[in-house]
Amino acid sequence: QAQFDFDKEQFNTVVSAGMKLVNELSRSLAKISEASEAQVSGQQSDFVLVMDEALSVVIRMLGPIIPHACHALWQQLTIGTGADQQVDIADAPWPQVDESALTRQQLELVVQVNGKVRAKINVSAEADKKQLETLACNNENVVRFIDGKAIRKVIVVPGKLVNIVV
Repeated sequence: QAQFDFDKEQFNTVVSAGMKLVNELSRSLAKISEASEAQVSGQQSDFVLVMDEALSVVIRMLGPIIPHACHALWQQLTIGTGADQQVDIADAPWPQVDESALTRQQLELVVQVNGKVRAKINVSAEADKKQLETLACNNENVVRFIDGKAIRKVIVVPGKLVNIVV
């Protein structure tokens, strides 16, 4: 997406994408901080690697827009790293998309009753419409709103939402 925005000279959306990535990293850092030490010990080293990679991508992505700041940040990021990292950001390759990393195993779907959000459920990305309908109808908060009422229609938008009409 960033390459598309660069080609269109839409630099504000490149900066916006960088901000979204940094915000997501901050949320992840907060979750790691809240976890117990037993959970953190295994996740911390993985998180540091992910954080380094994400910061590397953000800095390279913003490099053409704010070169001086990104050059200084790049030098700070690459201090103490292996020889595979360049010292100068100008020599760093443009970030490449790994399509396999974009596939998700779990999705969070919104469950609505008569168009009002009543729950969010985590489901397998492979779940079919019937499974999504069953999971949505069995959610304890949804049951409160449909209990004793006849379900007239269930609208399933895969990957997005389930709307139950009573």
